[in-house]
Amino acid sequence: MTAAPAARDLACVAAQLGRSPHPFRRVVARCPWHAPAVIEDLPYDAAGRPFPTLFWATCPALVAAVATLESDGGVGRFEALLPADNQLRRSLATATRYERRRRRDLAALCTAPPRDGGASLSTGIGGVARVPALKCLHPHAAHALARPRYLLGSRILEAAGPLFPARGCCTPGCR
Repeated sequence: MTAAPAARDLACVAAQLGRSPHPFRRVVARCPWHAPAVIEDLPYDAAGRPFPTLFWATCPALVAAVATLESDGGVGRFEALLPADNQLRRSLATATRYERRRRRDLAALCTAPPRDGGASLSTGIGGVARVPALKCLHPHAAHALARPRYLLGSRILEAAGPLFPARGCCTPGCR
């Protein structure tokens, strides 16, 4: 069994989300102010309920930047790029394989049997069932911050504009 997240990180992530986090394993990316920006989640909670999003964006400024891109039609725009761009498709396929493999590895750390019989372990980024469909840009942005070579996610981050506040951490209690 791996160590639980540091109490400070756990408290900061809870403050960022406004609730206790899902089955949070560790911080995988931090903002320029050293607060958690992206966490890695276990694929199942303590009751065996699936949580198919491996990398979860927690920083409110990051989440807002990506949400603005989504609300401006970003999901459709990025999904439309995939058929004509081999590099983007390959990056999505590579990232999807990584997430599936990582979730399977992390499932061994979960204490309860999976209620879905392990079905969610074969989904794509953010739990999407039909790869290369995109249902949300947040998990792709989070994946790119956790694993910077992810081209599709990096393009999403670029299009989202400034991701973090220039003058300090956006979450009181995380400073």
